[in-house]
Amino acid sequence: MAPKHMFLFSCLVILGTLHGIHTVEFDVINNAEGSDGGSRFENEIGTEYSKSTLNFSTFFIWGLFQQYTDHDRKDVQKVTLIIEIMDGVAYTAGDEVHVSANYIGDYSGDVKTEFTGVIFHEMTHVWQWNGAGEAPGGLIEGIADFVRLSADLAPGNWVKPGEGDRWDQGYDVTARFLDYCNGLSSDFVAELNEKMRDGYSDDFFL
Repeated sequence: MAPKHMFLFSCLVILGTLHGIHTVEFDVINNAEGSDGGSRFENEIGTEYSKSTLNFSTFFIWGLFQQYTDHDRKDVQKVTLIIEIMDGVAYTAGDEVHVSANYIGDYSGDVKTEFTGVIFHEMTHVWQWNGAGEAPGGLIEGIADFVRLSADLAPGNWVKPGEGDRWDQGYDVTARFLDYCNGLSSDFVAELNEKMRDGYSDDFFL
C-alpha cells in the first residue's frame, strides 16, 4: 500500500481504540482446494494475507466514508471470504465475499495486487449504503471502484478520466466521475454515501 494509506490505517486503528470501535471478525474459506486457482490462492496470496486485507480495507473504507463510530456504519460483526470455483471475478452477498478461483488461476500478472484491488471493491459493498435498494446499480459499483481507485489499486486497463458514455455507466467510468467530484469537494463521496443510508435521489448531486 502507498505510505499515505498506511498512515491513514494507523490513525484509524488508534481512533478505533480511543472510541471503542467494535472488532470485526474475518474468516477465510478455500472451497477450491486442489484446483489450479485454489492452489494459486494458497501459494501466492494465502489466508493470513487475505484476513489482513479484509481488515485493512475495512478501516480504509470507514475512513474514506468518514464512518468513525458504530452509529455511522452497518452493524456487521463478521465477514467471510470464500474462494470457490465459479465464473466471473467476485460478488458480495451480505457479509460474504465470494472470489472466483477460476479468475485467480487464470490471471496473468501480479495476482496478489489484483486480488487486493478486488477485495477493496467487494468490501465496499459490505459497508456502503445502497439507498435502501433504490440507488442505480452503476453508482453502487462506481463507488466500490472509487474506493479501489482511492487506494491506488486501479489496474492499468481502466478508462482514463473523462472517458465513458455517461456518469452512471458503472465501475471504472463512474469511479473516475466520482473522483472528479471528490476533487471539487473532498467530502463528496462520504456525504453521498451517508445520504444513501435511507433512500436515493438524483438531487443528491445538486
